[in-house]
Amino acid sequence: MRRIVVFLVGFLASASAQFGIFHRDHYFEPKHRLAGIGVDRKDMTDPVLAERTRLLIDSQTFGIMRDPRALAGAARITSPALEKIFEAAAKKSGEPASLIAAIAYLESWGDPKAESPAGPRGIMQFSKATAQRAGLKITYATRYRITTTKKKVKVDGKVVTKTVSQKTPYMVPLRDERLMPELAVPAAAMYLARMEEHFGGRDLAVFAYHCGEGCVADFISLAASASGLGGGPVTVPRLFFAGNPARNRELYEAIRLQMARDYSPTYFFRVKRAEELLAMYKSDPAGFGALVEDYKDRADATKRASNRLNVWLKPADVVYQSCEDLKRAEGKGLERPFDRPPFFGFQLRTTGPDAIGSWDLENKSAYLLAAPSAVGTLTYIAFETRRMFDAMKPKNEKFVPLEVTSLVRHTLAPESGEDSDLPSHCTGQVFDIAYDFVPLHEKEALDFILEDMGWGGYLGFIQASGGTMHIGSSPSSREFFAEVFREAAEASKTVVE
Repeated sequence: MRRIVVFLVGFLASASAQFGIFHRDHYFEPKHRLAGIGVDRKDMTDPVLAERTRLLIDSQTFGIMRDPRALAGAARITSPALEKIFEAAAKKSGEPASLIAAIAYLESWGDPKAESPAGPRGIMQFSKATAQRAGLKITYATRYRITTTKKKVKVDGKVVTKTVSQKTPYMVPLRDERLMPELAVPAAAMYLARMEEHFGGRDLAVFAYHCGEGCVADFISLAASASGLGGGPVTVPRLFFAGNPARNRELYEAIRLQMARDYSPTYFFRVKRAEELLAMYKSDPAGFGALVEDYKDRADATKRASNRLNVWLKPADVVYQSCEDLKRAEGKGLERPFDRPPFFGFQLRTTGPDAIGSWDLENKSAYLLAAPSAVGTLTYIAFETRRMFDAMKPKNEKFVPLEVTSLVRHTLAPESGEDSDLPSHCTGQVFDIAYDFVPLHEKEALDFILEDMGWGGYLGFIQASGGTMHIGSSPSSREFFAEVFREAAEASKTVVE
């Protein structure tokens, strides 16, 4: 995966922060910031938007490469026969061959006979309706199935058994041009060209290929009344980053609806990453192969990797094998999270039957540790969630510090609701929060921040069993979050409560 460059905005949060003194009515505000995250989306400059777009494109690597068909698909897409078809379609339509190939890669992995349970078929995954609008022919012949049943009937007053035949019609495809790449690919390219002319942008045409013309028209209509689009032409990145729970809410909810349906709002970014990956396969097959290995599911290589944490964390990262390992690592790889809930926006569950370390009360203190990057990630998530919550201004609801239910563990400790074969908590890089108990509007703010940081490639998360959210930072962003931890540690020494 391409190295993720953390894009930072540094500034002093308040007058009291300048003097290193924090009071009860303030909460921790890091000087080191991720640009354009959360509330700061409203102030995106063009350079920040460009960087966020780049990071979002890069984050699509997981969604593509975790599929076991990624390698074979790249081989098919770049075969001489298909490349010839893509080039011819590009010449006819004016759309780049690399773009057409990338769409075919994502839609079918280059399989001309691919069929979706939802109905689309072929290398470009045309539905029947779209195929017909694109000029592809799908013809059927009527055939009949003869079935016989035995029925008892009365004949001349006697009951006799009679065989009854029934003729049931059914349709047989005679010709489906969706399954013919030499016809389907040019039709798709021309469809893209028409959409580009209609919507005024190639990115919007790609969006429409997945979401539909009506869907994109609706988004453009929403953009007309949205603030923060700069007054220039509507683009997919501007649409995607313009909405949040506190601003342009109608646009934000429309994006969430489509994301829940089929991830259409990220399709353009995924296509752009597919273009890059296919170019990599051609120029650096060894590097592409290394990515395939990195993104394999460790338990079963024939399945898609379950989540980003499962990919980022390797068996070699499971370094804590016993409670003694945890004790020795304190201050040397593991640190204690801050115990100032109002100031930092999170609290540790230290009491009750499901408290951290409740399975080993004698050594409970050893489990109240995590890697500095994990503590920094937790601190930053709490900061951005509270900022978004405050901007939403929900009535009759106050911010409740996020409750942490698990930090580091060792391999002999009981599992922590993990949906992975890798004991991620034994790396020190992962923590859990009690997701099900977060208040309604605060949960909406938290969801948005997790997704926003996830699209930037900064962290991975998965809702694990037991109503917890399992969270960890990406390897490339750990140093940034470790710096947030160090800054928070200094602020903790000066806070006045």
